[in-house]
Amino acid sequence: MPELSLAEIEKISSSLGSLLWLAFSGGEIFLREDIVRITEIFYEKNRPAIILFPTNGLLTDVIREKIEAVLKFCGKSSIVVKLSLEGPEELHDSIRGKKGSFQKTMQTYRALEDLLGAYPNFELGINTVFSSANQDHMDELIGFVNGLKGVKTHTVSLIRGTVSDEGLKDIDMEKYHKTISRMAANIRERVSNIYRFRGAGLKAAQDILQRRLIHETMTKKKRLTSCYAGRLNLVLTEAGDVYPCESFDMKMGNVRENSYDLLKISGTDKARGILRSIRERGCFCTHECYLMTNILFNPLMYPALLKEYVQL
Repeated sequence: MPELSLAEIEKISSSLGSLLWLAFSGGEIFLREDIVRITEIFYEKNRPAIILFPTNGLLTDVIREKIEAVLKFCGKSSIVVKLSLEGPEELHDSIRGKKGSFQKTMQTYRALEDLLGAYPNFELGINTVFSSANQDHMDELIGFVNGLKGVKTHTVSLIRGTVSDEGLKDIDMEKYHKTISRMAANIRERVSNIYRFRGAGLKAAQDILQRRLIHETMTKKKRLTSCYAGRLNLVLTEAGDVYPCESFDMKMGNVRENSYDLLKISGTDKARGILRSIRERGCFCTHECYLMTNILFNPLMYPALLKEYVQL
């Protein structure tokens, strides 16, 4: 099916109210030439508190131009760019399958770092996928990222999904635990200077708790908290299919067949059945975006969250 047009995206946006979080994903999101206009549509109608742009950082000039355009238009949203770094230069290039990609990403980092002083709503961060390929190089990478001027956040996402099964096979969870322990220590050392938006302390506490929950989930091989997939989070594909999460085996419907109304899709018998199955099935995942929601909106998690917050 063809990608959603801007007119269709505008109809979808009109079916929603205010959004806390709008996250683009891909592939490489900056290959879509109208990514700025898509962002503007959601900003005009839904005022997301946070808008996330993950990127491999290879299209330096395009990324710089489009992010500055977004920053100028979306002054009341926190605009977050996460550049992908998988390890030291040679390892990063090997994992990414493209020689020179590390240096290109660093070029993009420098181009974006120049924008931080002009736009207080801009946050520049790094994302790393923790896998068997780079698990022995995390200390070196974390040290490198800590030295990048202007970079406040470093997300380490545990590799997941069927595509990642080969990378998951040889992961040492003790090495993952060592990595998240170091990152928690880093947060505690500079919590007052880690995020550029209000509620930074609470978000930092959630980060620490979330990584620990991911480790426990993988160690125990079961879900450890309620899942709000399909209720507080939705995935919308480029062709208009709607899913509760990125597993893509529980299609709730397609916006083209439902008047471009996401809330209408969420209220169908099919969607309610899927949400019921999520509560009942034994699935578990380590998706950071979903675990963030599962922590921040679950009162049963508040004592643990409060404990981390007080320690910070």
